[in-house]
Amino acid sequence: MSMKNTTDKIGMNPALTRQSLEQRVATLEKELAAMKSRGEKRNWRRTVGMFTDNPGMKELFAEAMKLREADRRSARRRRQKARPARS
Repeated sequence: MSMKNTTDKIGMNPALTRQSLEQRVATLEKELAAMKSRGEKRNWRRTVGMFTDNPGMKELFAEAMKLREADRRSARRRRQKARPARS
């Protein structure tokens, strides 16, 4: 492998050359400039309620609550075990 090939490639991905990376960055910069010119701002309030009626999210939350409750029960059991008295 020549020295030119090793300096033109980024990391271990041979498809990601310096030229392709520069093109991708240029594209992202254009998109960012377009977003800024339209006045788009990141606002967390836009996402509130986004998944309210989504069945997949309801299932995910139900599973998360089951895991959390199991953790609580486990922690309570450990706390209730009698500890040996120190003398």
